[in-house]
This record gives sequence, structure tokens and C-alpha cells, in this order.
Amino acid sequence: MPRTLSASDMVTPGSLGPPPTEPTDGEQTGQPLLDGAPSSASLDTLIQHLVPTTDYYPEKAYIFTFLLSSRLFIEPRELLARVCHLCIEQQQLDQPVLDKARVRKFGPKLLQLLAEWTETFPRDFQEESTIGHLKDVMGRIAPCDEAYRKRMQQLLQALHQKLAAQGQGPEGLLGADKPISYRTKPPASIHRELLGVCSDPYTLAQQLTHVELERLRHIGPEEFVQAFVNKDPLASTKPCFSNKTNNLEAYVKWFNRLCYLVATEICMPAKKKQRAQVVEFFIDVARECFNIGNFNSLMAIISGMNMSPVSRLKKTWAKVKTAKFFILEHQMDPTGNFCNYRTALRGAAHRSLTAHSSREKIVIPFFSLLIKDIYFLNEGCANRLPNGHVNFEKFLELAKQVGEFITWKQVECPFEQDPSITHYLHTAPIFSEDGLYLASYESESPENQTEKERWKSLRSSILGKT
Repeated sequence: MPRTLSASDMVTPGSLGPPPTEPTDGEQTGQPLLDGAPSSASLDTLIQHLVPTTDYYPEKAYIFTFLLSSRLFIEPRELLARVCHLCIEQQQLDQPVLDKARVRKFGPKLLQLLAEWTETFPRDFQEESTIGHLKDVMGRIAPCDEAYRKRMQQLLQALHQKLAAQGQGPEGLLGADKPISYRTKPPASIHRELLGVCSDPYTLAQQLTHVELERLRHIGPEEFVQAFVNKDPLASTKPCFSNKTNNLEAYVKWFNRLCYLVATEICMPAKKKQRAQVVEFFIDVARECFNIGNFNSLMAIISGMNMSPVSRLKKTWAKVKTAKFFILEHQMDPTGNFCNYRTALRGAAHRSLTAHSSREKIVIPFFSLLIKDIYFLNEGCANRLPNGHVNFEKFLELAKQVGEFITWKQVECPFEQDPSITHYLHTAPIFSEDGLYLASYESESPENQTEKERWKSLRSSILGKT
């Protein structure tokens, strides 16, 4: 199987020279960003640089960068059609008699390119027309070596399996994610509190890591591009990235669900001693998430505890040993563009690169900040230069960020899953914001006129009381 791009691939120089093409007028031919790749060029030149020949194969970093960013300018199915056409034309695969020696030099390189493409961007091959292009170009070289046909069958089988696995994404787990309005606290015989399901902070942190990695696994690298970019003004085709960020959006919803779940669990108990116990439990869970490298769950827990319905519970917080919480808040402080968090993330990333165990490989970034970084990278640099050429330098930086994320999301979770805990995390009812406020006011009475008026309004609208 082809090796998926890792962070180290981003800086590995190619072993083969660039394709035999000359840059057109105005293209950047100074210091290349990758071996033979210009910092800016026309789309046609960049496509040609992707096409292998008998004595040339593009760098892995170039393949990933261009396939990731090219969808801003051309639909993947059209790009594949052009690549296949160039291969047929340049290698004379449309001739009645093929040069078998030439094809045997070219065939393995074509197979490798298609293998890397289908492995990293399988959703580009969901349409039958793209499979048709694959079969057509491979059918032309198969007569020269029967191994090509066998390898193509293996490639298609792996592609179908990957598409089937991605089709079983996390969207179905979101059925219980919609907040419910607080009406009355459910009877103890019906309501289950998290502490009754899992009372060990380390175990819960492990199960949260399970959920995070499972959801991350379904996010394709192309979703980062498709989420923030506008249609290329020079392209004539329709936008190709509508409704293609479902897994990314599902992951953001999971973060929000975890925030509300934390707040719900804290606001639910009637006695402040129990509420304080839940707060201290989540502080310990957050600390274990930090130690594991699960920064997304860490930030969701901190955000849940900082929601106004929770933070206003002064009598509850008075019974909490807050020193550990303040340390965690400091680590995730947004000051200096989350300087402390970024330092901790770099430390976790370094630990992952030098890991001696799967436990040390875990890096789950604070996802909303990752999206924000990619968004501002996109907004801060133009996709095309004034002369109309593609700003490849911008997309190399984008590929570095997304490529690192791909490496992290492929880590296998080393912790044994506990279905009862993960089921609770996915399905336990959570309050809406109004529901949280009402539960908070019933736990600790309103302290000022604004709170009293809000409490009265909520009692009237939710409970029908005045």
C-alpha cells in the first residue's frame, strides 16, 4: 500500500528531476519551493508538473499540495481527466502498437501516482466517471505487463473499502446532540449522571480521546479547503465543494456538545457539595486530557466550566480547589494568540515524532483554532497573483498545516474502548442555554435584578410559571 503523507514528507527532496517543460512567460523561475516546482505558475504548468514520465516522478509534498489546492481552480474529476489525457498523449498510449520498454518504465510511476491520490483523497473518486478514467488509462498499459492489471484491481478494491468506511461517518451519532430545554429535573430513576457511569478521571479522558480520534478519522484533508474558500473567478465550472464538509462540521458539533454536557452535569445536582464534586472531577479529567495530548477535549471542558450558568455558581466554586483549574486555564489562555497552548502543542508534536509508544503519539489539536489559522491563511493571501498565476507558495503553507493534521488523525487509539461510557457521551441529554440558566438559578438563587428578571422570564416560557 502507498504510504500516506506525513509531516516529514513535507521536507523530503525528490530523487527524480522535474518534468521536461519550460515555464511560460512571467512564471516564477527563481528559487523553487520544492524540487522543480515554481512558487507561482499557470494552472496548466502545475498540472504538467503532476504528470509522471518515464524518468520523472513528482515529490510527495508536491502531489499532496497540488491535489489539496487544485480543487479551488478545477474539479477533481476534470483534473483526473486532464492528467490521464496527458499521460496517454505523452506516452503515446493511443497507438496501435505500444513501446513496451517505455511503458514498463512509465507504468509503475502512473500506478504510484494514482495510489497516492486514491489513498489521500478517496472522495475525489466517488463518481463513476472518475473510475472510468482510471480504468481507461490503466487498460492501455495493462497489455504490456499483467501485473499492472492486478495492481489496478487491488487499488480499486482499497478505494472502495476506504469510501465505504468513510460513508460510515460520525453524522449518525449526532442525533442526540441537539440541546433540550430544561423543564423539570428528571427523576433519579431515569436520569443518569456521568459520575455514575465513570468516576475515574483518567478513564474518562481516555474515552474522550477515543471519541476524538474516531471523529477525526473521518475528516478528509480537502474539507479544510472546501470550508473556507470561494469559487475561483477565472474558472468556468460550477463550485465543486458545496455540502462536502459534513465530517468537519460534525466534529465542531461534537466540541459544542461536550461543552454543554460538562455544563449540564455541573448544573444538574441539587446540592452544592455534589456540584463541587462534579467540577473537581472535570478539572481532573481536563488535566488528564492535557497529559494525553487531547487538547480539543481539554478546551471543551474548560469552555463548559466557563459558561455563565456555571461560572455564576459562587457557592459551588467556593467549595472547589481551583488551583489546578487556574493552571489549565493558563495553558489555554487566548492571550498572545494562544501562545501558551501553541507552545504545549509543539511539545506534544515533538513527543509524537520521537514516540516510543502509541500512547506518546497522540496529538489532538484544539480544532477551532486550527480552523481559524487555516481561515486567516486563506484570507491573508490571494489564490492567484495579479498575472493570473496560481500562488503555489500560499498552498504549500496550507499543505504543511493540513499535512500535520493528517499525521495526527491517523494515530491508532491505544486505550481500550468502554462502550457504556462512549454511549453516554454521545447520547446523554444536554440542556439548551436557557435550560442551563434555569437549572443554575434553581441551584443558586439569582443575585441581582437582571438575573431575577431572566429567571422569571425563563420560568414563564419554559415551565409556564409566573
